[in-house]
Amino acid sequence: MEHIYQYSWIIPFLTFPVPMLIGAGLLLFPATTKKLRRMWAFPSVLLLSIVMLFSIDLSIQQINSSFIYQHIWSWTINNDFSLEFGHLIDPLTSILLLLITTVGIMVLFYSDNYMSHDQSYLRFFAYMSFFNTSMLGLVISSNLIQIYIFWELVGMCSYLLIGFWFTRPSASNACQKAFVTNRVGDFGLLLGIIGLYWITGSFEFRDLFKIVNNLIYNNQVNLVFVTLCTFFLFSGAIAKSAQFPLHVWLPDAMEGPTPISALIHAATMVAAGIFLVARLFPLLLVIPYIMNLIAFIGIITVFLGATLALAQKDIKRGLVYSTMSQLGYMMLALGMGSYRSALFHLITHAYSKALLFLGSGSIIHSMEAIVGYSPDKSQNMVLMGGLTKHIPITKTSFLLGTFSLCGIPPFACFWSKDEILNDSWLYSPSFAIIAWLTAGLTAFYMFRIYLLIFKGYLNLNFKNYNGKKNSSFYSISLWGKEGSKIFTKNLCLLTLLTMNNNDRTCFFCKKTYKIDGNVRNMTWPFITLHNFHTKSLFFYPRESDNTMLFPMLVFVLFALFIGAIGIPFNQFNQEKTNLDILSKLLTPSFNLLHENEQNSVDFYEFLTNATFSVSLIFFGIFIASSFYKPDYLSFQNWNFFTSSDKKGFNKIFSDKIKNGIYNWSYNRGYIDSFYAISFIGGLRKLVEFCDFFDKRIIDGILNGVGVISFFVGESIKYIGSGRISSYLLLYLFYAVIFLLISSFFL
Repeated sequence: MEHIYQYSWIIPFLTFPVPMLIGAGLLLFPATTKKLRRMWAFPSVLLLSIVMLFSIDLSIQQINSSFIYQHIWSWTINNDFSLEFGHLIDPLTSILLLLITTVGIMVLFYSDNYMSHDQSYLRFFAYMSFFNTSMLGLVISSNLIQIYIFWELVGMCSYLLIGFWFTRPSASNACQKAFVTNRVGDFGLLLGIIGLYWITGSFEFRDLFKIVNNLIYNNQVNLVFVTLCTFFLFSGAIAKSAQFPLHVWLPDAMEGPTPISALIHAATMVAAGIFLVARLFPLLLVIPYIMNLIAFIGIITVFLGATLALAQKDIKRGLVYSTMSQLGYMMLALGMGSYRSALFHLITHAYSKALLFLGSGSIIHSMEAIVGYSPDKSQNMVLMGGLTKHIPITKTSFLLGTFSLCGIPPFACFWSKDEILNDSWLYSPSFAIIAWLTAGLTAFYMFRIYLLIFKGYLNLNFKNYNGKKNSSFYSISLWGKEGSKIFTKNLCLLTLLTMNNNDRTCFFCKKTYKIDGNVRNMTWPFITLHNFHTKSLFFYPRESDNTMLFPMLVFVLFALFIGAIGIPFNQFNQEKTNLDILSKLLTPSFNLLHENEQNSVDFYEFLTNATFSVSLIFFGIFIASSFYKPDYLSFQNWNFFTSSDKKGFNKIFSDKIKNGIYNWSYNRGYIDSFYAISFIGGLRKLVEFCDFFDKRIIDGILNGVGVISFFVGESIKYIGSGRISSYLLLYLFYAVIFLLISSFFL
């Protein structure tokens, strides 16, 4: 037995010391810990790098032998109940470990610079390290109870990171929305776990698959009840992976720092739902109703996410709706039984979308150098344009990431997305049409984002700014470094006077300089000063530091070459065996139904089928380029497609159609409004009715009985005179009335 398998249980605990030590340091030695805060980026990256080496070794072992290793130990035993914990190493685990560690390392490296200005730098790295611990524990879990424990820990970390800047009402509201929405799915997941345990008496995956398969095959279980239990399990994946109708939390999750969006809400945590469905794939495969439901939810999410991305003005929300759509592709593939293509797309999309989100962070910071920290301006694509000359490296990286996400060959997402599109034709022509049209929409909205940001010219309505480098404006970045050669002592002094004595530190950077304690709430007064030394003060957008650019360039390499590991090479092999690496890694664990295994398609057949999808993609790019020509990228209002050639556009679409498309997309398909009216409004009315019923009806009856008793008592006390003869007369009177009533009824 390989030692790497025996000691793989330590994987999630390797990153755990970082949040523990940070928390202990802030509690016991707060001043010293804050002064040495720059050191915590290094152990965070180092420990996760060690986990990555473990993961690489495990993946090599899986490629060579496809060996499934599971070790369990009893946690508690009580009569017939036994709770066991352990770890499971199989192809699915190894590929997810690689994904989490490689993306996590680059995001941590990027975050050291991105968050170095923030007062809560230490808290950020503590949350991030604890999230990595939870996610690693999730993917190596050997049973449903362990999955549920780490599932909740991952959700807790997401809640903390979405609301990282909790002093902002929008951030606190967003984390609460994410928490409540995910609780709906998590409660369903808990019900499904309990239901399956009641059927099988076990939480272990292998036992679950075998017992449920045998019970269904021998017709010894109520199929409706099993279907209901698996639906509850799937509801957890719906919420975590932002599938319709529980997707509403993900766009608001962009209130967190951009590295969080890149790691959690694009590459890893939102993939937890896909991972859960993939882990339970042998169980779900024998229940056709659930498989059809998974495919149906997936195709709705694919199209809905693409349409909602069409008119978004916030760069991060445009990308997150794209994430939602791509997660829908993965769920669609799993519902169709295309296990390999779903996980293949999970890998390619994770690296491509991480690149785009890191690129958006670089863009946002370049805009913050102009407008100060204001999400309404620094993230608003309508106010961008012409940034190519100022941030060329970010522009190139963002463009390559856009190529990959659109599915342009030979970039990574082309190979995975086209596998899903080809499989969809075999499953359902109607689903295939929607999936292929969405591929065209993806190209449209992604190039819309690219053109709005990098083409045209900057539209901030500054009278003195013409976007030319020979302009006589001063330039400074958010980081406090000189942005042009015209950086004077007076401007340096003015900048430092607006900041306090906190150090701006960056472990992977050589320079340190002063920053504001809470720059996110800073007003940047020197931005609004005019006639400073007879010159107008203005900040150019500028390229990010090398420590932010390096992770982006690494992800560019992934976006270019990671798809090669899944290219079908069957036509080069006379025996027609699977030569691609993913065929060995991306196979269902505990595959009990071997006849359902996916086979690699022929290379030439694959390229032939991809011709139509690539044509749609280029058509989407052409439409986006027509609507958003650089010559027309001057925005004076908020109308949809204001940058388009209006004459040609109006010949195709009427104002009613344009406004309908815009309103549908910009207002998130009215789904949030529907939830606000139906669920939130309905719940409030129910609470108001319950409050009225409790105070007016329940309390009213009790209070009425008390009042009546009071008046009766007050009335009777005046009847009593203390004479026995009066009491006897009253007694005889009641006795006569009673006899009369009795005789009447008898």
